[in-house]
Amino acid sequence: MLRNGLEPWHLVIVLVVCLLVFGSKKLPDMARSLGKSARILKSEARAMRGEDTRPEGPAA
Repeated sequence: MLRNGLEPWHLVIVLVVCLLVFGSKKLPDMARSLGKSARILKSEARAMRGEDTRPEGPAA
């Protein structure tokens, strides 16, 4: 049913709608903050994964 659910023209429509809703001045700031959030999430997930695999030592 949704074999080709996301085609290139769908992305063009989404970008045009975002441009109309948020304006051209706001989009770079939004993309920058989204990138920062993704980096923070990635580093926190990596830190949590590191805590889980660290062997437990004797209690001091």
